[in-house]
Amino acid sequence: MELTPVFFKHSKAKTRYVISQGGTSAGKTWSILQLLYLRAVKYPGLHISIVAESLPVLKRGVIRDFIKMLKDEDAYDEKNHNKTDNIYNIGKSKIEFFSAEDSSKVRGARRDILFVNEANNINYDAFTEMEVRTTQQIFIDFNPLSLFWAHTKLMLLPESEFTFIKSTYKDNSMLNPHIARSIELKQNEPEWFKVYGLGEIGSSEGIIFNNWELCDEMPKDFQWCMYGIDWGFSVDPSTCIKVAMSEGCIWLDEILYEKGLTNLDLSNKINHLKGESFVADSAEPKSIEDLKRYGFNIKASIKGPDSIRRGIDAVKKYKMFVTKSSTNLIKELRNYQWKRTSNGDWSPTPIDSWNHLIDPLRYIMAERDNKGSGKFDYEFQFI
Repeated sequence: MELTPVFFKHSKAKTRYVISQGGTSAGKTWSILQLLYLRAVKYPGLHISIVAESLPVLKRGVIRDFIKMLKDEDAYDEKNHNKTDNIYNIGKSKIEFFSAEDSSKVRGARRDILFVNEANNINYDAFTEMEVRTTQQIFIDFNPLSLFWAHTKLMLLPESEFTFIKSTYKDNSMLNPHIARSIELKQNEPEWFKVYGLGEIGSSEGIIFNNWELCDEMPKDFQWCMYGIDWGFSVDPSTCIKVAMSEGCIWLDEILYEKGLTNLDLSNKINHLKGESFVADSAEPKSIEDLKRYGFNIKASIKGPDSIRRGIDAVKKYKMFVTKSSTNLIKELRNYQWKRTSNGDWSPTPIDSWNHLIDPLRYIMAERDNKGSGKFDYEFQFI
């Protein structure tokens, strides 16, 4: 295995708690997965639990990373992988993956080692239920969006009980230089760079949307439903979001979040939605025309003076429910902030980041709220 300095910092930690705080692409999660795999090989019979907020987050995050890590080392054996129960057997050891929502696992059998991924998205009660059932070592990692129980509970313990590891992209010797450059280009966004570039604790004070919570699925009955598209290609992803109104609330579901798509690729990805109503970023009229010719009922978003702020205000009028499978949308909602002014105050302008799904959400809600009419100025097929 190719190991980074971040790996060795974790491997040397002998305390009960190992608190890994860092920015994006620091390699903290990858390093912990490498360490746990090597320990499972070295110490037969180990029971290791890896936990994240939800099953979709697990599958798109640590499970995918773990399998990639094994395949990179030519160590993956499908016979050892119980995909139904999300368990990977390594000789007499086993590594299980489960979500913090699974109360039967959270309050289930004991384990030797626990790894809580993106721990700031898991409540302290769930953590303590798993903590008391862990006999040896506990690893947690997170991007420090704001203070949470790792800082206010664990780091108030005697120093002999925890190891604090802070890492940034500069500590990741395996990082693609193009990614490193992309991170450095974000220095003009101080709030973003503070957390994701420098690995320092951010503030939740400037978060724009706090009117949402998670749900299992979209409602089956709603007053109206439509889809929003934001264009991307090499740097930004192409995205699609489903927005529905039910019982006075907005329900959101992430449909697409992918880089490298041509308009034809995008059309093929959402072909099953033909006949539905779409609104898209008006900055690309050619792309909108392409999708019209592919048979989609699509219209350009409304733009004008202060359209971003008006769209945000339209979204904030409603309580929102976000499906747990919408992992990229959830990250955006947790990170989308107002900009800071030169004197440190919050400005009325949002950052130009974490908005690839939020922008098409704005397009839809601004259109719905257009002129206070509560109606669209063009015909839609309501469900």
